[in-house]
Amino acid sequence: QVQLVESGGGLVQAGGSLRLSCAASGLTFSSYAMGWFRQAPGKEREFVAAIRWSGGIIYYADSVKGRFIISRDNAKNTVYLQMNSLKPEDTAIYYCAARGPFAPSWYDGKDYDFWGQGTQVTVSS
Repeated sequence: QVQLVESGGGLVQAGGSLRLSCAASGLTFSSYAMGWFRQAPGKEREFVAAIRWSGGIIYYADSVKGRFIISRDNAKNTVYLQMNSLKPEDTAIYYCAARGPFAPSWYDGKDYDFWGQGTQVTVSS
């Protein structure tokens, strides 16, 4: 049974930082690309960042580029999202997801096979 478990969310003031973690089990982690998505109240889920299995290819949404850093540790079956210079508009539930190697899109959540339960990030102004 595949499990993705996010942690690290919380309440932070604008300009602050948080580091999210996503621990994976039940899958060959190094075979999967990993992504982070978020969903704010009343809004659709949106792509945040993704990283290829080797870590050599990384994608970011324009809204987080230069502020967020995605990384992974295949030895620990964990993917991270370092979030810096947080803004109130970053407030959302953040989800990690696993994407198979032949999926056509990096940005579409429909191409990700497994999802975590999410962790809440709240940025106060």
